[in-house]
Amino acid sequence: MLGISKRGDAYLRKLLVHGARAVIRHVGDKEDNLSCWLRAMGMRKHVNVVTVALANKMARMAWAMVAGEESYRAELAAA
Repeated sequence: MLGISKRGDAYLRKLLVHGARAVIRHVGDKEDNLSCWLRAMGMRKHVNVVTVALANKMARMAWAMVAGEESYRAELAAA
């Protein structure tokens, strides 16, 4: 379970990081599991580390949904 490496598609990696930045910007006072996870991590780590961690999590979720032909389930997002 390593972070996002420089291997693979640089454009896709860039899109994931930009998407993660947008999500972090709009977390606010939301109470879903992913928002709580982001706020807790943000208290301990630098915002750039949290951004890349979320991008990594989004990449893993996307791969799992495509590989398993499943739809997104919000309750599993912060598991």
